[in-house]
Amino acid sequence: MHRFRRTTTVALTVAAVLSVSACGSGDDSSTAGGDSASADLTGTIVVSGSSTVQPISSLVAELFNETSPNVAISVDGPGTGDGFVLFCKGETDISDASRPIEPDEAKACKQAGIDYTELEIAQDGITVMTNPANSAVECLNFGDLYALLGPESAGIDTWSGADSLATAVGGNGGFPDAPLEITAPGEESGTYDAFIELAGIEDTALSQGVPEDEAASLRSDYHGSPDDNVIITAMEGSDSPLGFVGFAYAQDAADQVKEIQVDGGSGCVAPSADTIADGSYPLSRSLYIYVNDAKLAGSEALKAFVDSYVSDDGMKTAVDETGYVELPADRLEATRTAWAAASGS
Repeated sequence: MHRFRRTTTVALTVAAVLSVSACGSGDDSSTAGGDSASADLTGTIVVSGSSTVQPISSLVAELFNETSPNVAISVDGPGTGDGFVLFCKGETDISDASRPIEPDEAKACKQAGIDYTELEIAQDGITVMTNPANSAVECLNFGDLYALLGPESAGIDTWSGADSLATAVGGNGGFPDAPLEITAPGEESGTYDAFIELAGIEDTALSQGVPEDEAASLRSDYHGSPDDNVIITAMEGSDSPLGFVGFAYAQDAADQVKEIQVDGGSGCVAPSADTIADGSYPLSRSLYIYVNDAKLAGSEALKAFVDSYVSDDGMKTAVDETGYVELPADRLEATRTAWAAASGS
């Protein structure tokens, strides 16, 4: 099992005299001797956001605390959207994100005077899942996903009940006559937004005449959860469920779930490290951290932590050990260049 996989909230704190508050920034941090990564470095760092990115940030924090044990770091995973709400209020130092910041979120940050640096840190895929007992479902194309999960599918409570809609939107249909019980990320999750975009849900909905304000959404009657563990558990609870989570969470669940192949127009492709890395898996995406520039300017601890995050020892180790997919060399270099410009390194 990967380290920190299948966690919901991880708080890594050291030095009992330090506490992490909801608004904790590193403004009071200091260094001794000018060494930004040493046992003398102190401060607090608050990280919140994506539950998908949370295991990576948690492991980077653990590794960082091995050399800087007097920096208190909290890492929480309420979801990308909820994380950006906190970030744009200035309540966190770093926002973990499983999708890029959206225009309305960026506007909120701008209105609050929050400038930030976006750093791509890994690749991931969204794995569509069912129970291993559901032998009739092996591959779904985008039309099938829309018919089962899109805004027009509310009220459909069997797989076969989605056949006619699937046929209308280019799906294969032919689903089994079995109960359809869906558990998937809720609206606060970046995985929810990424799935809608990557699977073309909004475009299909608009072509079907769904009102614009309803098109970029999933069906209203599924069980939404910000906790990936809840979604995994739901796949184990019946013979014909449907859900999706980040690739590494599904991989960690092993034979507890059945991963469904996805056809984005070029044939059925299973999620794997290789198909995510080369982009052939249709539901592949990037993962990010966002760093508050003002907090960075006032915190040697925060600078040292992100230095560690984007280093080989930090990022490569954390991404590998938590089961995600490393960035290709050119994108990794772009991340480090962006960080050097932001941090003055």
